[in-house]
Amino acid sequence: MNRTVSLLGALSIGIGGMVGGGIFAVLGEAVSMAHSATPLAFLVAGIVAVLSAYSYSKLSVYFQSSGGTIVFIDNAFRHSLFSGSINFLLWLSYLVTISLYAVAFGSYALTFFDNGSSLLLKHFFISLAIVMPGTINLINASLVSKSETLVVIIKLLLMLLIIVVGFPYVDYQRLVPSSYGSSFSIVAAGMIIFVAYEGFELIANASAEIKEPQKNLPRAFFGSVVFVIILYILIAIITVGAVDEHTLLVAKDYALAVATKPALGQFGFTLVAIAALLATFSAINATIFGNARLSYALSFDGELPKVDKDGVSNPKHNAMLTIGLSLLMANFINLNAIAIIGSASFLLIFSVVNLSAYKLQDKIGGLKLIYLSAFIVSVFALIILLMHTYSKDSFAVFIFLLFILLSISFESIYGRIYRKKHCCDHKI
Repeated sequence: MNRTVSLLGALSIGIGGMVGGGIFAVLGEAVSMAHSATPLAFLVAGIVAVLSAYSYSKLSVYFQSSGGTIVFIDNAFRHSLFSGSINFLLWLSYLVTISLYAVAFGSYALTFFDNGSSLLLKHFFISLAIVMPGTINLINASLVSKSETLVVIIKLLLMLLIIVVGFPYVDYQRLVPSSYGSSFSIVAAGMIIFVAYEGFELIANASAEIKEPQKNLPRAFFGSVVFVIILYILIAIITVGAVDEHTLLVAKDYALAVATKPALGQFGFTLVAIAALLATFSAINATIFGNARLSYALSFDGELPKVDKDGVSNPKHNAMLTIGLSLLMANFINLNAIAIIGSASFLLIFSVVNLSAYKLQDKIGGLKLIYLSAFIVSVFALIILLMHTYSKDSFAVFIFLLFILLSISFESIYGRIYRKKHCCDHKI
């Protein structure tokens, strides 16, 4: 087996997967719910991510496969209605993240135009953010991986710049507990922004290529998650500490750009807006690339149709499907609902992965108590998110439940029919 990815490379995959478009898209949502406790909301979400990272690290060491999450679930639950439905939901969840990044791209793109910019123009940019990287994937997918390292470096340098220049402008009176949201709203805010952490699971897809996996995989999972937790908390402190809340809520969809204004003025705002366009574009690029290959793996396993006439699934055809469905979702569902649906979907998927680790403990080792704790915390977090959302935006809950129903229905109809004809219990 040719292992070419170092520990640093594995850390880059995890950090790049998390510090993508998520922080640019959901920061304003967190402020609107947790208020000055926004840094605490990011910490709460980070704790859920750390617990799930423990399960991922143990599973990835034992099942070193490009299939990642779907391999873990299939080995724990075999090719069943349950595993097939969750795997299909994972595929849908990546469509949600593409949509989230595209809407964020549209919001930041509009900041370069007059306040009277039309809704039509925003939808143009949202669509452009999906079509352009989608075209890159169709023409030359290798450009995706070649460009990602540079983009990750640019994003991290920008974040560090915001932190360094922003701290002198923090008014710590804006961070006092008296201006926090309720405990329930802080936890709920953390769960809505959980989608900004989900990218660490991409390390699992590269596990077969990582050098010294027994040592480097756990380090990569925990190192990347802890680094990003600290990064997000510092960014949140700068945001709510340097800018009054009313200004942040008015600029909710591009709050991070507003956070740089006290230190760098309009130059800082423009710099962050450009970086946000680059980051969200890059995140869409990488997610289309990954989702096309996930759908390829699922179709190989009989959980998605083989779309070619010769019965062989093609990543390019799957990329076209990903582009089309993402365009529909991004243009017809608002940012808040997309963030909620994405976070809820990944919380459910991570709950199942944690349960898979618990079931497979005899094989993978590790502590059952941690797996069980990770499962309980993930489920509890999902329940809080859905309870809060139902009282504020029942439409988002409806769409999430529709996703689950669609996943179960698809697996019931297609998956079972396929596996009756083909005895497929593949290992990806």
